[in-house]
Amino acid sequence: MTYAFDGDRVDGLAALPQLGKAADAGAHLIGLWPLNDATQLDNDAKYGENLQVRMTQTFARIMTGEDVTIPDAEFVYEGADQIPGRPQSIVDALLAAEDACDGMAGYAQSGDFSQVRAAADLMAAGWSDQKSQAGADVAQAVLQAMSPEGQTVEASADPQVIAQRLAASMLAAWDLAHAVGAGSDEPARALPVLLFANELNERFEIPRFYVSDEQLVHLLGQDSLQSLAEQAAPLVQAEWDGHRDDLLWDPDEAKRQAKEEDERKSREALKAKFAHVPEDPHKPPVEL
Repeated sequence: MTYAFDGDRVDGLAALPQLGKAADAGAHLIGLWPLNDATQLDNDAKYGENLQVRMTQTFARIMTGEDVTIPDAEFVYEGADQIPGRPQSIVDALLAAEDACDGMAGYAQSGDFSQVRAAADLMAAGWSDQKSQAGADVAQAVLQAMSPEGQTVEASADPQVIAQRLAASMLAAWDLAHAVGAGSDEPARALPVLLFANELNERFEIPRFYVSDEQLVHLLGQDSLQSLAEQAAPLVQAEWDGHRDDLLWDPDEAKRQAKEEDERKSREALKAKFAHVPEDPHKPPVEL
């Protein structure tokens, strides 16, 4: 049976209050684009690196069932192929996850599902040829519905537009996960779906997102698309709020605030140290 992308389901999801709140967060973030400030551009690059590190940690934790840490993921992201004192299975999983992420680059423009299948193979997601074809049918139908004939999607900071696009991305991820047999008992099968969904967001001109391994298993355990959307939207909202905070972070202002905080603590410590000393009523006041 040929898969058909259902726009009515998108409309239903987009109307959920949780998606509305996430869309508002997206509007505040997208409203900063295009970035022209050098500090914000640098902050955005750092955010992108940090996002990939967090994503590969999620992937490797699911792939191995081991306690993969952020420092593990950072070491491999920076080029390590061994980590002293850490199991090689963790390093190998992180290397595979890095290759999968890198291999998905450009999917937002190409729509070539072979990139998704390659990511599935790299991360040992267990996609059979039949399930991969079912997944390809879903992906093709989504792209055709949302950007027919390869039309470029224009960026928009309108929350209603963002809610529609986020809903479409969630629907596509849900249907693709089911097409390839992913579930809370088979979370590894969903790992390429996360990459696909983020590339879809890129194509839809909305920001990327992140979920941890525990959050992924929880989402895969939902029994309906609406429940998934209600649970996932706050995670998206938090990620987009955090992305905006990262963009607006000013290192000089942060240093100034840290210095003021240190001085405040020093004054309070000095006052506490001499609190037991009686005041001399004839002594002029001293400003600490």
